[in-house]
Amino acid sequence: MSDRTIIRHEYVPEHILLSKEEAEEVFKRYHVKPNQLPFILASDPAIRNLNAKPGDIVKIIRRSPTAGVSIYYRYVVEG
Repeated sequence: MSDRTIIRHEYVPEHILLSKEEAEEVFKRYHVKPNQLPFILASDPAIRNLNAKPGDIVKIIRRSPTAGVSIYYRYVVEG
């Protein structure tokens, strides 16, 4: 199964690569440094599909019928 097939699965949340400016806004809003965010490996299929590199920040949007919309941020690390 290819990465593109995997990311289209209904249970895979939406992943968005943030620009440097957007990432800075996240750091300021939550008063964190990049390495204080949870990590996600650069080898993760959803991350490979975004062409994200170590040091990038990814926004993950999870939707559920009970919780509504939840947003998470991850710091891309080598792996």
